[in-house]
Amino acid sequence: MDFESFPKIETTGKPESSNKCGLCTHSTCCTYVTQQIDTPRSKYDFEILLWQVSHRGVGAYKDEDGWFVMFDTVCGHLEADGYCGIYEDRPTICRSHDNDFCEYDAPAEDGFELYFPDYPTLLAYCKKRFKKWSTGNPAPG
Repeated sequence: MDFESFPKIETTGKPESSNKCGLCTHSTCCTYVTQQIDTPRSKYDFEILLWQVSHRGVGAYKDEDGWFVMFDTVCGHLEADGYCGIYEDRPTICRSHDNDFCEYDAPAEDGFELYFPDYPTLLAYCKKRFKKWSTGNPAPG
């Protein structure tokens, strides 16, 4: 069969937001929760943030909207096929989620000014930011 004779299908390369969720195979927006926090300024503020990112699945980032703690945790209503198990009764924040530009288009990290996925990353930042950084008492020895 000569496939060259078939007409080519024109594509824009980017799906419309109205059908983008149906094309997303990873349901990335349903695999984490973020909580905006006050901008950390003092060593104490960063100590608290270090404690938070010490927990598995917890990170922090700063973007144009401010500072956030991010929890990597899958929504309990996300089904194996990537669809919402409570779609008709989903929370308001889910209903108002705007997917004009979302993780389907680019990883969220691309928009972060600062990103701390774990303790070592944030600790390195703290040591650069504060000339005399110390994380408490020295280990017993």
